[in-house]
This record gives sequence, structure tokens and C-alpha cells, in this order.
Amino acid sequence: MYKYFHQCGSYASLILAVGTAGVATHADAEFIDDSKANLQLRNYFFNRDYTGDQGPVVNGRRQGEASHWSQNFILAVQSGYTEGVVGFGVDMLGMLSIKLDGDQWSKNTQMTPIHDDGYPPDNWGRTAVAGKMRISKTDLKVGEWAPTLPVLRADDGRSLPQTFQGALIDSKDIENLELYAGQFRQNSTRDDASLEDFSFLGRGTSDRFNLAGAEYTFNEKQTMVGAWYAELENIYDQRYYQLLHTQKFGEDWVASANLGYFLGSDNGDQLDGHLSNETYSGMFSLKHGPSTFYLGLVKVRGNSKWMRVNGASGGTLANDGYAYTADNIDERSWQVRHDFDFASLGIPGLTLMNRYIQGRDIDVSPADRNGKEWIRESELAYAVQTGTFKDLVLKWRSATVRRDYQGGQDFDEHRLIVVYPLTLL
Repeated sequence: MYKYFHQCGSYASLILAVGTAGVATHADAEFIDDSKANLQLRNYFFNRDYTGDQGPVVNGRRQGEASHWSQNFILAVQSGYTEGVVGFGVDMLGMLSIKLDGDQWSKNTQMTPIHDDGYPPDNWGRTAVAGKMRISKTDLKVGEWAPTLPVLRADDGRSLPQTFQGALIDSKDIENLELYAGQFRQNSTRDDASLEDFSFLGRGTSDRFNLAGAEYTFNEKQTMVGAWYAELENIYDQRYYQLLHTQKFGEDWVASANLGYFLGSDNGDQLDGHLSNETYSGMFSLKHGPSTFYLGLVKVRGNSKWMRVNGASGGTLANDGYAYTADNIDERSWQVRHDFDFASLGIPGLTLMNRYIQGRDIDVSPADRNGKEWIRESELAYAVQTGTFKDLVLKWRSATVRRDYQGGQDFDEHRLIVVYPLTLL
């Protein structure tokens, strides 16, 4: 039935129409009673300062900095389900980004589309609609939304979130076991208002990303094992196995381990050529009182970097940061991180994160297989606790990236983000 999934928009409209009919015939339907609507106001300033005259070339000259400032509105509406054995509903994302400051140097911020003249638009956005259907504890969703799956994770790190168009079945009918199956046909990256086919290395495109997965939770919900399969048709296929465990010690100690193994190869017509990839990922943490300490380890092997579709988040890997993901060919990386919650010092809502990531043995070219890099990142965040602006969040993110391999672009980066969520329904 995959060949029919290109009609996702039509299917979403059909499900919406049927769901609406259900509401009309059931005045007290949970379609309305269980609906939710939230508006997120997101003000986002981004500045990346390239050092050592290493910035990308824009209009014939080196880009010294990449900078953009936007005010963004993200409206999320989720209906309930109509009554009956089969329930219908609809979800919607309405997204609008307004430029507050930006010019030709907005390019490479990934905050906004760039016109053919090299300048960003004054405003841009899109609407994503998905129909949904529920039978018992099995959900079918068809349309466009922002899924966060281990093998396909929408990126929400700039002005507006990335979205994917397709269909996904999510079943929880078996106790402690969650099953997934689906196909996605196109995506809209975080700096694009249009839907486009998928790509990996950029030599070819595909309009079919197929996936299946299973996650089993046990040991009083302290342990989860997962197995996933993903196929970017005619480009790559990928298998992912995960073990996640959390363990409490005494009154105030919590340890956790998140282990993952990826195995990938080329697929079908091999539009990106012959591919092979193994990626090992491990994130270990220890929480005591207000402090949480992390150790991240990642090893990439084969002739390909870690496999993910264009624009998707690298958050499944341990050593993924705000500014960069350590996922290059043959890269071996480690991370140390510390989080601190100032509530213990009488300042609830204030948190601080610092991390350092170092990568080495990067296969840059046949003549250079010893590339190195390091990334330092910090985030200071405060969430207002009371009053008119309760839940307003202010974030300052700072990053430094340094590389010694050919073509590497060193930069220092700062981001100021203000998020104010409004509950409408």
C-alpha cells in the first residue's frame, strides 16, 4: 500500500472529514472535550562568528559572521477522538517566522530560507495538518507533523521546527510493548517553507523513507530495549538497537545508561554510492542532588558518516550538540557534561549546562585520516516561576567549535532565546 502514501494530504483531509462528521452526530463527543491548543511565542537571536578567515564564501567573499534575529509563532492544535470503536481526530501546526534583523549574512544560520538574491524573506511559514485514527490502543496518523523517533527525529533547533509528511502506525495494545511502522514521503527542514524529497549525501533524492520499530519496557519500567529498521529507498538502509536503563541508589543517587548500535549499508539503486556504516553510541549519567554528570562515547566506522536524512536532528547520538554533531567518517569522540539546578540554592527555575566534546581519527580524505575537532557548549536557562509571565523561559547558549582538518570552519556562537507558551484550550 506504500504506493498510495503520496496521497497523504488527501488522506488527512478524508480522516478530518470523517472525524468532523463524527462530532456532528455526537454532540458530547470527546473530539472537542479532549482538544488542546497552545501558542508558543519564540524570540530567537543567532550569531556565529567565523574565525581565521575560514567562513563559507558568500557573494564572492568570505563570510565573517552568520547572524539572524526572528520572532516566531508556533500554534499547536490537537483534537480529541470521536466516540465509537474507531475514533477520528486531527492535529495541526501553524508556523510563522517574522524577520526582526537579517541580511545576506543570514545565510548559513539555518534560521530562515534564502531568496535567489541572497537575502532572507521578511516572513515565512507553513501549516502542517495530520489526520489521526484510533482503534483500542493503536493509532494511525497521516499527514504532516514533527515526529521524534530514534531513526527519524525532527529538528527543532532554530526558528521553526522541521516537519515530515507521511503515515505512521503506533500500537500499545500489548502490555509494555510499543510497535511502530510507517512511511514518510517528504520533509520541510527547519529553514524551508516547502516540502522536498529526502537526501543523505546529496547525490540523489528519495521520496520514500520506510521504518519499523519495537520498544519493550520491563524491570518496573527501569529498563527498555528497542530494535528499529529504517530505509531511505535507493540510498541507504539502517538497523538500530538500543538499551536504556535507569537505577536508583539510596535516597539521592540515580544512574542511567543509554546504549545504541547502528548498522547501515547502501540500498537499491545506490544513489549515494556504496555505503557502509557502524556507529556505537553510549551516554552514561549520574545524578546526585542538584548535579548531574554525563559521559558520552561515540565511535563511527565504515566509509560513511552516521546515516540520517537531510536536516534531521542528531539527538539519538550521545555526542550531539547545539552547534555540531560528532558523526564523521571513522570519528571517535567523547564528551563530559555537567548540569546544575540552582533550586538547591534557593533559585528555582535557574539551570546551567556545560559540556566538552572532542573527536579524532576523522577520515577527511584519502590523504588525511587524522582529523581532530573539539566543541565546547554552555546553556544558562531560567524559567519564570510565578506571576503574569509564569513559564516564560530565557536561554543563553554559547558554543566554540575548533577543527584542524582541511576545510574545517572554526567559529564562536551565541544564541539568545525567549520562549513564552500560551495555553489557549
